[in-house]
Amino acid sequence: MAMTLVTSPETRTLAEILDERSVPGELYERLPDNKVRCYACGHRCLIFDGQRGICKVRYNRGGSLYVPHGYVGALQCDPTEKKPFNHVLPGSYTLTFGMLGCDYHCPYCQNWLTSQTLRDPQAWVAPTEITPQQMVSLAERYGARMIGSSYNEPLITSEWAVDIFRQAKAHGLRTAYISNGNATREVLEYIRPWVDCYKIDLKSMSDKRYRTLGGVLSHVLEAIARVYEMGFWIEVVTLVVPGFNDSDQELRQAARYLASISVDIPWHVTAFHKDYKMIDPDNTPASTLVRAARIGQEEGLRYVYAGNLPGMVGPFENTYCPNCQTLLIERYGYRIVLDRLTGRGSCPDCGTAIPGIWS
Repeated sequence: MAMTLVTSPETRTLAEILDERSVPGELYERLPDNKVRCYACGHRCLIFDGQRGICKVRYNRGGSLYVPHGYVGALQCDPTEKKPFNHVLPGSYTLTFGMLGCDYHCPYCQNWLTSQTLRDPQAWVAPTEITPQQMVSLAERYGARMIGSSYNEPLITSEWAVDIFRQAKAHGLRTAYISNGNATREVLEYIRPWVDCYKIDLKSMSDKRYRTLGGVLSHVLEAIARVYEMGFWIEVVTLVVPGFNDSDQELRQAARYLASISVDIPWHVTAFHKDYKMIDPDNTPASTLVRAARIGQEEGLRYVYAGNLPGMVGPFENTYCPNCQTLLIERYGYRIVLDRLTGRGSCPDCGTAIPGIWS
């Protein structure tokens, strides 16, 4: 399985094709004069009749909010470590699906063909119809132990994700959101019974920079705390971009904030590479990731990982016991070399419990 092939429109516009696959949503409130307030993401769009939200795929028709349903724009079976989750079922696979649209417009988005649909005229991906039952069958066929929503922002397609995850959990599969974290209390309460794991991108500690991406820093900081408090398994990722968020001060602020919630939240610092509209900064060197990871440790975080530069970041690909420093999981990229945690969940040498999902 791989990403859906890029195609060209024929007679109908992509918006018309997507609208045909929309159904009445649940994450909104009706207002006077056929207006609606959507609360699928932190923008809480006020949408007039006939108009779309910031995501471009949730729209108001006659005072009812219609939302994406019944298709995928991308579908792939990936290592769970690629999501990245380093404390969830090591060595397993996650059937990962995405729809179209996003509430952000990050210039370095690696999934811009799906995320920037209806915003960027160059972004065109043909939707493929699928049912939740077919999705679960694919997961079982390929030996996946989890189904995850990614490739675009899952919050804005939560009704569809919940329909899939109901089926997934009935078949004993774990479920995950791979998200920018621009969440509301209402959407987290809506998905909580059906979502086990939640990855959040903490893109910067500068609100000014966040707003250039289409977000608000406080929304993400609040979501990280709320996701942790609500009992999702949470891991946080910071894509370290030279000249954008790679200063010692900003990295320290990010690590300190996470540690203030829990020192057990895994923090992944990952390497930027030129993509989409951001081609001016240099690709992130391994030395920057090692520096960021050390800062995370200095701020008290127990599980800090430097990602997507296999073999170049020393010990920061691996999981160690925070008590006795025993090597528990050795990794090379997304490959598990040694695993002493699965089925156990504690250090075999000293017995310290290691937070995560190990069975």
